[in-house]
Amino acid sequence: MKKNVLCLLFLAATVHFAQDHSLEASPENLKQTVEYLASPELTGRLAGSEGYNIASEFAAGKMKDYGLLPLFDDGYFQRFNLESNKINSASLLITTQAGKVKSYNVGDGFVCRGFTGRGKVEGETVFAGYGISMPESGYDDYSGLDVKGKIVIIFKYNPAWSIEGIKFPPGTPRQKSKTANAKGALGIIMVSLPNDKNPQKTIGSVMAGEGEQLIDFPQIHADIDLVNDLLEGCGYDLKTLQTIIDSTKKPFPVGLQSRAMINVDSEYFPDALSQNIAGMIRGNDPILQNQYIILGAHLDHVGKQGDIYFPGANDNASGSAALLEAAKILSGNKSLKRSVIFVLFTAEESGLFGSDYFAAHLPVDTSSIVAMINMDCIGHGDSLQIGGGKSSNGLWSVISKLDSESDNIMVSSTWAGGGADSEPFFRAGLPTAYFVTTKSYTHLHCLTDTPETLNYDLLSRITSLAARTVQHLAAASSLPVLKTGGSR
Repeated sequence: MKKNVLCLLFLAATVHFAQDHSLEASPENLKQTVEYLASPELTGRLAGSEGYNIASEFAAGKMKDYGLLPLFDDGYFQRFNLESNKINSASLLITTQAGKVKSYNVGDGFVCRGFTGRGKVEGETVFAGYGISMPESGYDDYSGLDVKGKIVIIFKYNPAWSIEGIKFPPGTPRQKSKTANAKGALGIIMVSLPNDKNPQKTIGSVMAGEGEQLIDFPQIHADIDLVNDLLEGCGYDLKTLQTIIDSTKKPFPVGLQSRAMINVDSEYFPDALSQNIAGMIRGNDPILQNQYIILGAHLDHVGKQGDIYFPGANDNASGSAALLEAAKILSGNKSLKRSVIFVLFTAEESGLFGSDYFAAHLPVDTSSIVAMINMDCIGHGDSLQIGGGKSSNGLWSVISKLDSESDNIMVSSTWAGGGADSEPFFRAGLPTAYFVTTKSYTHLHCLTDTPETLNYDLLSRITSLAARTVQHLAAASSLPVLKTGGSR
């Protein structure tokens, strides 16, 4: 009898180990997927572009291979229209006050804003501080400054300080460009804040803000050193100018003797077609299969400009690869009572448009969703942090316990709310968890966000944790309250 008991215990341990092993992600699979998604063929996966469409077909093909059920009339694709901007080429020529001429190609000294207008413009340069014109607040960088027929240099972001309780809006590229254009400027050169501890590099970005597209108004983001060349001879550098403005809270415009010529060839598409990609594993319980766990990640990145493209390996080929690997791992799992939806979002980079659209046009009833887990930038760094723990603390605790029983890769810090593509689901009242690595943004939106910079051991562990979490939520007969102040 004792021998039989020992055999049963050994068998139980073996089965338990085999089940855990079945939820382990393959670093090699993840690496192969990341390398493909970040390859030149996909040209940076800009929403609305051919590169993104190729990536979408690839992802849908994987979902089909894994036996996921399509959720839409158009199979795995949930299509909708959005704006997109194709940048065919861009160059910059500057002439300093001393007559020194320097030429730059895109990616070398400057990049375009993702929704730059087209055109070849040339003129004198002027420095207009933060590019704010709010005379009602008592602050106007353009007061007394003639910018007509000139190219305006401004700080990319608005100041953190306020004037007599009036706080400035975030200052989007469109808002700043609209202001400069209305004053008669020909184009705009944005520059990062030089007094920041780590001034932002020139990055690829399609976050433009609300408003009308300025078709013929070029917008670029230039290096601090390049802009200091344009300031040469005026008596100030960028650090000094920012210090003066921030300390006095008053505009300090400067007319310059330098010139710039910006040449951008771009094509704007106000109604480009793009798509979310989603598939489902149907749960095996006749009642609980009508409850759903959503695992999401965004597939898009910021595209290409001329001969350069932004690979987006960490952002977010890493999360996309993890989602597809989790789908593969869970597709044959027989313990899933609830159904699991796997969704790759479009247009996160331009403002969460894909996840907003999905959350507003869910293929299932919102009240039937148990939780939403999002993965974004999970391949570079040294550990995992999970956002949403202060509002979806029950869900956070479930994930933390699963992690403590396996790889211990989570840090204890978290925050309230959603974040990234989990945000629309949090606003809908759902429990959410946002997976992102610590120290994740070293190469954010840079040309250096390549597959070689990823930690594939960490990525595989995070993928495994996501799969274990989904399996736990889907397999449990009953679940604890997952969200503070809610029933889920």
